[in-house]
Amino acid sequence: MDINHEAPAVADLTITIDASLETIWRLHTAIDAWPRWNPGITGARLRTELEPGGVFEWETAGLSITSTIGEVTPMSRIAWGGPAHGIDGIHVWTFDRTADGVVVRTQESWDGEPVLADPVGMRAGLEASLVDWLGALKSAAESGAPA
Repeated sequence: MDINHEAPAVADLTITIDASLETIWRLHTAIDAWPRWNPGITGARLRTELEPGGVFEWETAGLSITSTIGEVTPMSRIAWGGPAHGIDGIHVWTFDRTADGVVVRTQESWDGEPVLADPVGMRAGLEASLVDWLGALKSAAESGAPA
């Protein structure tokens, strides 16, 4: 599963986190616990197993979203997507150990009528939300927050 590189709103960001890959993966894939460490997420519930075809519901920025997991490679990659309020989103996360820690990369694309109506504003909103998410993940992982 990959993002739509031709979508009107695309973000591609990385951060290096000084924590174990296992800690970061556990935090990131314990979907029900997202609101405990990510202030941008007000609710999250994994409805099935964490596997391709699995479904989770979450709330962010006042939006209720249902996402379908498209790919899970433990300790390496997870991707999900789905429509939400007219936006077709695809989100891919990768995790790579390096000498300096773990490089977390997030890529997301948004397409659909609301995005076409304001691609610059939507792209800015998407990027800001991902900067916040990466910062929250870094803070939680480096402080040893439980998932």
